[in-house]
Amino acid sequence: MFSTFVHLACPRCGAQYERDRRVNVCAACGGALFPRYHARSLDRDAVAGRPRTIWRWHELMPVEDPANIVTLGEGGTPLLRADRLEGRSVFRDLWIKDEAANPTGSFKARGLSAAVSKAKELGHTKIALPTAGNAGGAAAAYAAKAGMECHVFMPADTPPVFRIECERYGAHVTLVDGLIDDCGRLVAASAAREGWHDVSTLKEPFRVEGKKTMGYELAEDFGWTLPDAILYPTGGGTGLIGMWKAFDEMEELGWIGGKRPRMFAIQVEGCAPIPKAFAEGKTVSEKFPNAHTYASGLRVPKAFADYLILQYVRDSHGSAVTVTDDEMRRACDEIGAAEGLFVAPEGGAVWAAAKNLAAAGALDPGSRVVLFNTGSGFKYL
Repeated sequence: MFSTFVHLACPRCGAQYERDRRVNVCAACGGALFPRYHARSLDRDAVAGRPRTIWRWHELMPVEDPANIVTLGEGGTPLLRADRLEGRSVFRDLWIKDEAANPTGSFKARGLSAAVSKAKELGHTKIALPTAGNAGGAAAAYAAKAGMECHVFMPADTPPVFRIECERYGAHVTLVDGLIDDCGRLVAASAAREGWHDVSTLKEPFRVEGKKTMGYELAEDFGWTLPDAILYPTGGGTGLIGMWKAFDEMEELGWIGGKRPRMFAIQVEGCAPIPKAFAEGKTVSEKFPNAHTYASGLRVPKAFADYLILQYVRDSHGSAVTVTDDEMRRACDEIGAAEGLFVAPEGGAVWAAAKNLAAAGALDPGSRVVLFNTGSGFKYL
């Protein structure tokens, strides 16, 4: 069987939906929906000889007919030992997962490959989404590959390269005087009228499936063990949520044990709804006022599935912390000079946070720590 996809389930209220239904969010509580699988006898070594894309895990992906897969070769990104950064810091087992190696230059390629492939399988011909930058480019590229119409709404002050990229792939781009949540409202208001399939972050069930493959890759690359800590730049949070889902799936399959990494959600002082809610002991965040930062992917004043981000950070005994834009800039320079990686600002944010956490005694410098660089610095020139 190519896929063992069984049904959709809401992790908040437990409601279930048939796998072939055109449903975006839970009708009962409005929460995010996750695909569930029954691959209980799948051998983890069965994937070893397959091409290193997200689709090597096809039994645990939602597309049931391989003819519907829309791929540009996403996934299989490098996991690099940051030994020169180690030499300039207190860390002794430091790694960088470099998602800039994906098509369209960011981790968003994983999620949009999965979402567009499933949209194709369900018969959608038009997609739409709000974006802070990279998601728009990935959606436009995969829609082009699938022969779909794509509508992208982005803040007017998004770095111009993101708009140019979307237009190069043939997407219809609307610039909005506001932030990504304002863009999201415009998409939601127009989707039914225009016949668009809304692929907003966690407002459809399948982008998270592409992102979860980062968790599978980490486990495989570390010999089916997990690191002690993962520092993840958090906007909408799909990557963090997806990896936690992957860890649960792998444990259910018997591929790994019950040990989990400490998950650290990293944001910036100018837009920090998750650290604020975490510090206040809240289960959901409030919209962050006057959100501002030059890291477009972190300028998300209110994540749709913030309740899952906060739950998984707490369940893992991790934390949610902030850095400043200046710390982020300096950290990007340090990574570039030490490791030869031109990381996005979001990648710099996690290195700045790692140093701050170690200095505060909140992160053991001798533990195995993975920093996620989610995109390419070239897009911020």
